[in-house]
Amino acid sequence: MEKLIITAAITGSRVTRDVAPYIPITPDEIVQSAIECWDAGAAVVHIHVRDPKTGLGTQHRDLFRQVVEPLREKSDLVLCLTTSGIPGRNLPIDERLRPLELEPELASYDAGSINLGESVFINTPEFLETAAKRMRDKGVKPELEVFDVGMIVTCLRMRDQGYLEEPLHFQFVLGTPWGSPATPKSFLHMYEYLPQNSTWSIIGIGKGHLPMSMIGLIMGGHIRVGMEDNIYYQKGVLAASNAQFVERIVRITREYGREVATPREAREILGLRKN
Repeated sequence: MEKLIITAAITGSRVTRDVAPYIPITPDEIVQSAIECWDAGAAVVHIHVRDPKTGLGTQHRDLFRQVVEPLREKSDLVLCLTTSGIPGRNLPIDERLRPLELEPELASYDAGSINLGESVFINTPEFLETAAKRMRDKGVKPELEVFDVGMIVTCLRMRDQGYLEEPLHFQFVLGTPWGSPATPKSFLHMYEYLPQNSTWSIIGIGKGHLPMSMIGLIMGGHIRVGMEDNIYYQKGVLAASNAQFVERIVRITREYGREVATPREAREILGLRKN
C-alpha cells in the first residue's frame, strides 16, 4: 500500500482563543506549530493566517510571507496555502488568490458553493476558472476540496474543459453541518466518482475526525488532521497542540503496518513540481 501522507491543518480562519485556547494565531505560533507537526511526522501543512487585531482569517500576503519563509528555511514541509479566505465572507477573487504569489506547491481549491448557517460560502465558476488558470501558470497543484458529490462532478467537468490537469488530487471534507456526513456510506458514494489515476486525502470535521482518518488509512488514501477541523483530542478534552493529532495518526498507522511518507515522498506521490 502507498505510504501515508499526513497533512496538518494548523489554524483555519474562524475558531478563536475563547473557544480553543491553544490554537495558533500569530505567524510565529503558526510556524512553531507547523514545525512541531513536521517533527511528529506530517509531510504537508495547510496554512491560513490570522489578522492580529481580530484573530480571524485574512489573505494578507505579508502575513503569509511571515509563515512561508521561516518554514522554507527550517523544514522541507510541503506548503498548502489556502485560497478560501474566511468562508461566508466571500472576499474578492484577487484577494483570495494572493497567497499564490508566494508560489506554494499546493493550494486549496474549494470546488463549489455551500451553505454555512446563515451565510453561503460562494465559489462561482468565475472564481474556479480564474483560480485554476493562475495555479497552472505558477505551477501550483490544486488541492480539490470537495464537500459533496456535486463538487467532484464540477472538478471532472473542469478537467474535461482543460482548466484542471490530471492527475487530480482530491481532499474529501466530510462532516460539516451543510455537506456530506462523515460516514463510511457517504464516503464510499463519493469515492465512486474519482478518476482511477487520482490521489485523495480525507478530513473528518469534529467528531468525524478520527473515524474518517481510519477510512483514509485502510482505503489507501491520505489523512488531514489538525485544529482547523477539530479542537478536541477526545470527547470533552481540548487538544493542546496540532502535533498531538499527528502523533496519534503516526502511532496508529505504524501499528496498522503502513509507512508514513516524508515530505520528499509526498512530493513524488502527488506529482508536485521539482523545487
